[in-house]
Order: sequence, then C-alpha cells, then structure tokens
Amino acid sequence: MHSWTDTLRFAFQPVVNLTTGAVAGLEILARPETGDILAEARRNPGLDGRLAVSAVRAAVRRETLLPLFVNVFAGTLADLGGLPSLHDAVREAGRLPWEVTVDVCPPYTHVPQQALLEAVAALRGQGFRICADGVGDGDVPLRLLSDLSPGLVKLDASLLARPAVVRSMRTLCDELGALLAVEGVETEGQCAAALSAGAQLAQGELFAPPARLPAADVYVPPRSPAEVAAPRSGPSVREFVRPAALLPATASAGQVRALLTGSPDVSGVLLVDTAGVPVRSVHRSRFLLSMSGRYGHALYADRPAAKLGDPPRTVGVDATAWEVLDVVAVGGRDRTSDDVAVVDEYERCVGVVRLADLVRALAETRVEEAAGLNPLTRLPGSDAITGEVDRRIAAGRAFALSWLDVDHFKQVNDGAGFAAGDELIRAVGRALQQAATDGARVGHIGGDDFLVLADPDGLDRLAASVLDAPWSAGGRPVTLSLATVLCTPGSVADHRQAAACLAPLKKAAKALHGASWVLGRAGMPGHETRRGSQPTPMPSSASASASVPSSAPASASASASASASASASAGCGMAVESGAQGV
Repeated sequence: MHSWTDTLRFAFQPVVNLTTGAVAGLEILARPETGDILAEARRNPGLDGRLAVSAVRAAVRRETLLPLFVNVFAGTLADLGGLPSLHDAVREAGRLPWEVTVDVCPPYTHVPQQALLEAVAALRGQGFRICADGVGDGDVPLRLLSDLSPGLVKLDASLLARPAVVRSMRTLCDELGALLAVEGVETEGQCAAALSAGAQLAQGELFAPPARLPAADVYVPPRSPAEVAAPRSGPSVREFVRPAALLPATASAGQVRALLTGSPDVSGVLLVDTAGVPVRSVHRSRFLLSMSGRYGHALYADRPAAKLGDPPRTVGVDATAWEVLDVVAVGGRDRTSDDVAVVDEYERCVGVVRLADLVRALAETRVEEAAGLNPLTRLPGSDAITGEVDRRIAAGRAFALSWLDVDHFKQVNDGAGFAAGDELIRAVGRALQQAATDGARVGHIGGDDFLVLADPDGLDRLAASVLDAPWSAGGRPVTLSLATVLCTPGSVADHRQAAACLAPLKKAAKALHGASWVLGRAGMPGHETRRGSQPTPMPSSASASASVPSSAPASASASASASASASASAGCGMAVESGAQGV
C-alpha cells in the first residue's frame, strides 16, 4: 500500500536579502506528484504537522546550512496547540530551533484566535521564529497580526501596485520589530518597487525558481543610486544579516574544519551554547592557517575548536550599521575582517554581518548624500526632506513643513554683491541647523529658499531663533519670511499635497512687511499671521505715484500675491485671504 510520502517531493526557494544580495534562507515547498495534498492538509491538522516534519528532514538530507522556512496552516497550530514533533525533528537533525522560521499561513477565518496565539507563543518559547505569511492576499486581521508579533511579514507581490500600502506595512513592521518580505517577485520592476517601498527581503522566480536542490546562486538586479540612500541615523543591521554557520560550543576542531572545507562561502563559524548564545568566534583564515601547520592537524583535530577561537563580537538586531562599525573598531587590527554576530533579545544568534557589506552600503549612502547636498550650505536638497515627509505620512505622524526665504534677495545681491549674498545664505543655513533639534530636518532647495521639517511642538522656538536674529548683508538690514503648514494624520496624502498647501502660505508671508511668519493647517481654511504686518496703503494720486516710483510695483506685487494665494489654496482647503491675524 502506497503512502502519501511515496509521491511527495520537496522544492527549495531562496529568500533573498535585497540589501546584500545574499540568500537569507530557504523556504521548503511540498511538491506532490499526484493529488492535492496541501488542500487535504488544510483540512487535516495531523497531516499538516507531518508535512512540516518531512520538510525539515528533506532539507537536512540536502546538507544545507541556511536557515529554513517551513509552512504550517494557522488552523493546524490552533488545533494542535503547537508542533512538538517539529521541535523533535529539528533537534534530531542537529539544527537549532531559531534556525527555523515557521510561516503561519492563511486561512485565518474560523481559527480560534486565542488558541492560535497560545500555540505561536509555545513555538516562540521553544526558539522558533514566526512569520505571518500571505498578508495582503489572505484574510489575516490587522489586530491578530499585531498580536502575533511576528519576526517577519510576507506580502503578496500584487500589493506592489499599491506602494502606499506596502510603505504602511513597513511602518507597522518597524513598530513590531519585524522584517518585511515580498513573495512572488517575477520582474525587475517588481523588485525595484519592493525596494522603494521599504521591503528588506524577497523571493520569487526573478531570483531563483523552486528547485529540488537548494540554489547556490541567485540573480539580484543591481540597485539604482536612489535605492541605496538611507536615513541619516544609518541603515539597520537587519538589512545586512547573513545566515550564520553555527556549531555547538563543544565541537572539535575537526568538525569545524570539515564545515569550512565543505562550505567555501562560509567566512567563519560561531560556537554557541545550548541556548544559542555565541561563546566563541572562529575565523576561517586564522583557523585553517593553524590547522595547516606542520603539526596543526595532529595537535588540534580532536581538541575543542573553542581553543582556536576568539571572544565573539555581537550587536543587537536593532543596531545600526554605524554601531556595528563601532564594535569592529574595538580590538586588534587582525580581527577587522571577523564576522559580527547579531543577537536577539535573548542573546541568541540570528545571523552575522560582514564588514565588507557595511562599508559598501555606507559608502554608497555617503556618495548619494553628497551628490544631493547644496554646494553653498552643504545642506541636503528637497529630495531628502520630501522623502522624510512621505515616511511621516505613512507612519501617521503629525508634522510641520516650513518654507523660509530672504525678502527681496535679488536686491540684496544687486546692492551688496553676490559674495555678501552667499555669506548671508550660509549664515541662515547654519542658524537653521542649530535650531533644528529633536529630529527636525533642514534642506536648502536652491537660491535663498530653505525647507524645514519639524514636530509641531518645536515651531515657536525654531521660528524665534531665525526671525528674531538681526540679519544683514554688506551692512544692509535684511528680513526673512517663514511659511508653515501643519499636517495632522490623514490631512495630506503625500509630500506633493503638503507642498501645494505650503505654496499659498509662502505668498501670504511675502505680502507682509518685515520679518513675517504665516501658519496654516492642511485641509482647513484660513491662516494665522504670527509675525509681520500689512504694508501701508499707497496714495492714489498720480503725484504720489510719481514721487515714489518704486512703491507702486511693490503694492501691485502684494495684491497679485494675495490673489494668487487665494487661487492656489483652493486645492488644499485654505482660503488665505480670510486668514485671522495672530499675535
């Protein structure tokens, strides 16, 4: 009598790290030759549990060192209260539970949520990592997704057509401490969309199709300069994590040598205790050099490999790339090429990062940042600010976007000279940088125009620091104009709409006399004049016009500005001409 195992085979599909281009793990996929065993497993929790165990054993037969992703239906976990047989199979195979990620798959409808959460907690307690699979194409409720607190969320590639949704999911993942992956990626366009939306991992036919043998090489499209830009705090270490080669702390030098010689891509081995905490780090070159000496093999082969290792260098999963470099900088120069172990909140190893990956990414980031800096002030341009605006919108954060410039700057240049004008611009830029604390960002978008992105609470102090200062160029007094739009969650869809709301406010500020500040709220009519006064009306007589020829154009300009402000504000819900006068 034939068993279902007689016609069942397994295929392996790589999960790719989009930052490093390395394979982060292998998803094990059941491939029956006949019948639909997956549909049967969905109805039969016992069968689904046995499939998961068979998947692990199939991977072990392929002798892969990569982390594994095993699919289990949510209903199976709820019905069985976890998978004790999976834990036993992993241990028997000589692998560690935290090298295995359980992909919790839909459907979730009619699955007892409390039973599912208890089963996931049991798996996490055993050391397994948890992934929420099929998000966006399945039926997982957002509240349940938050309660599951997965370490990885997999989105269907169809959501890439809705980048705002993917960006929002990345924000949620950041809050949960999870990575974001996209599965089903088939084209380079989809890969680029996944990167721009913030995905860190991906899998699909583009990189490598499912195969009976684990893929040794994958195709990853080259990244464009815009895709390598990173926040100023530095990219997260999560983006650079590679699978770690782990052996028990009691492993012999012979066992380490066999692993290294059989896996030329492995740069080092971490020896871990029974809890998965790194205790020693074995560097490939130094270890093999010791073993290849005249009496090396005879001296060390049967002795503990720990004697040829060094204390491990570790960082937490929430560290930035710059923090990793700080760790590397401590110690002897002979260890600068050592892998750095990345550990979770329990100090268990989740992977390693290589110095070369960090240096390459940080160098690309700095080159991209330098290309976008204004040569006069060394401040970033508008792209850096608008990108941060979109991130705050996606995160549902309130913010204030301000536009500051010098009044009548052309006259300043014409009267005092371009050198004095340049020095004034640099001085304004320095003042804005000094005032921009608590996460505020300053950009110089050209000429005398600056953008400032800040939290609403810090507006008064920031405005006072630049508007109350006595400005001059070549001995001539100068005033500044500031326009601010307050954006609450949901009031603007993206940076373009925020900029459209800001434009009429700038015109209203320029129409005022002296240092001025106009503040409006996105989606609401009117504005508040916090600084500045209305210009004095000009006499209507022809003689008065003739005696002060320069005033007429100025008055006409102010009138035109007010008219243009009212017109331009229509799309943002601001009737600027009816703004209330503030203090």
